[in-house]
Amino acid sequence: MKNLLLMFALLFGADSTTNHTKEEAKQQYLASESVHASFSKVELRVRKAAVKVITGGGHGSGSYLVHKGFHFILTAQHVTNGPLGKHYMISKDEEIRMATLVYSSPADDIAVLFLEDPFKLIEPMKYKPTKEISKISTDITYSGFPSSHKLMTIRGRVAGYADKLGSSRQIILHTYGWFGCSGSVIYNKSGEVVGVLWGVDVEYYPGVAIVEDMIWVVPIQQLDIQKPINLICKYNKMKFC
Repeated sequence: MKNLLLMFALLFGADSTTNHTKEEAKQQYLASESVHASFSKVELRVRKAAVKVITGGGHGSGSYLVHKGFHFILTAQHVTNGPLGKHYMISKDEEIRMATLVYSSPADDIAVLFLEDPFKLIEPMKYKPTKEISKISTDITYSGFPSSHKLMTIRGRVAGYADKLGSSRQIILHTYGWFGCSGSVIYNKSGEVVGVLWGVDVEYYPGVAIVEDMIWVVPIQQLDIQKPINLICKYNKMKFC
């Protein structure tokens, strides 16, 4: 793991971009999109922090977050189902970073990727998980990259719960989702993390039908963020350790 993270650091090298150039690029990016006045500040921050997780067979979605100096991407495990230490390409518009898989839970379908070289043009969301599983009728928002579409911001609400074999009680949202949205992070109106989107509901009788407005989400309570931090700090000296 230590060698993989070291290789990761060497891959980037030094960043020669000046602060002045970075600020100009950031302002240009922020001005590139126009949103309606009904768009809340939280929705705007969530949209700006949404990233595309690129894999060999396609892509998923994720969110760029920070926790006590620990910059990371939160996504679904089935999007990044390689071994710990594997590198994945993370993109947002013209900016691309490599991230290292440091936490992977197939049972809960949650993954955490470490960003040693943070994004320059987008701001991370502060990691604030809800204290308990979100209640029915809680309003939510998420941003992701469904199919071949560009970034989309979608609203919805908690409709109910369901059991998942090998995991905890899952959240069912009444919203919209499609392939490519997997890994999108669900937020409430306060900017707290509700969970991670991992599936679209499927009806099998009398025929197979995808129910794209019933979405499965693993509650964020299934993630102990200290576990990936401890793994990194076991082999590396970082400021957040």
